Amino acid sequence: MTSTAPNEEHRLRLNQLSAFLHESAQIQADWGVYSDEHTDLDGWPHDEHAYGLRQSRRDADTWRAFERVWYCGKELLATAEHQLQQLPARRIQNRWVWQLGTLGTALERLQALQTEWTDVRGSLPGFASPGTEEYDGALSDRNADAWTYLDDWSTHGQAVLDIHAAAQRAPSPLTSSALATTPALPAPVSPPVRR
Repeated sequence: MTSTAPNEEHRLRLNQLSAFLHESAQIQADWGVYSDEHTDLDGWPHDEHAYGLRQSRRDADTWRAFERVWYCGKELLATAEHQLQQLPARRIQNRWVWQLGTLGTALERLQALQTEWTDVRGSLPGFASPGTEEYDGALSDRNADAWTYLDDWSTHGQAVLDIHAAAQRAPSPLTSSALATTPALPAPVSPPVRR
C-alpha cells in the first residue's frame, strides 16, 4: 500500500470538489430547463406530481454528486482556513471568510441529516428496502431537506478553489524571508583595460 503525500492528497480533494461543482452546475441547469418548460408564467407546475418526482431526482442526483466531497469536506475547509490565514491581506477576497463559514455550517447540517437518515433507515421495517415506498420516501425526505445545504456547496464551493489558487500564487514565507535576509550581490566589476 502506498501513501499519498499531503499535497497530492489535497490536490485529489480539490479535484473531487471541482468535479462536484461541475456536476452540480449541470444538474441545476437541467433542472432550470425542466422547471421553465413545466410551469406556467406564475411558476406553478402544470403537473404537480411529475414536477415533484423530477425535483426529487434533482435532489438525489445532487446528493450523489456531493458524496465525492463528503469524505473530505472537513479537510478541504480546514486547509482553506489555514491558507487564508497565511495569505497577505491584499490577496484576500472579503467574501471568503463568510463563504467558508457558510460551507462549514452546510457540512454540519448535511452530517446531521445523514445521521438522522441512518437512524430512520435502521428503524424501518425489515421489508423496507430500496424500491419500497417506505424506504424511498424516507430517502427522498432526507434529500429534500439536504437540498439547501447542497446548494450552498454548489454556490460557494468555488471559494475553496479560489483560496487555494491565491495561496499558490502568493510568495512562500520561506522565499520571502530568505529574500529579505539575503544581501544583494555586488555588481560585477569589469577587469581593468591594459594598454
